[in-house]
Amino acid sequence: MSSHKGRRNEDEYFAKRDAERLKAQKAALKAELEAEERKSHYMKCPKDGYDLEAQTHQGVQVDVCGHCDGIWLDAGELEQLARQPDGGMFKRVIGDVMSALGRGKPVEAPES
Repeated sequence: MSSHKGRRNEDEYFAKRDAERLKAQKAALKAELEAEERKSHYMKCPKDGYDLEAQTHQGVQVDVCGHCDGIWLDAGELEQLARQPDGGMFKRVIGDVMSALGRGKPVEAPES
């Protein structure tokens, strides 16, 4: 009877070990697939999937699609453009967009 119990404990041990290994392999595969997915979308236009090119406009680096001419901004870039002292109509449009987004009016750039 004790050898039967020992065999059952051994089976449970190996089943548990195999389940842990399988879980670790699945987690590693999932992480690898997510990394590949992110890599495949890096610097791609969200509208049409073409490559984006980093360009500098008014001292702010923005991403531009050469296919659809879309301009894409990273976090904080809209606010940076809004602070430009020579923004003119562009600055007013950004202020309206920021107000519509609930961010209030952009901070005015100090007078030079």
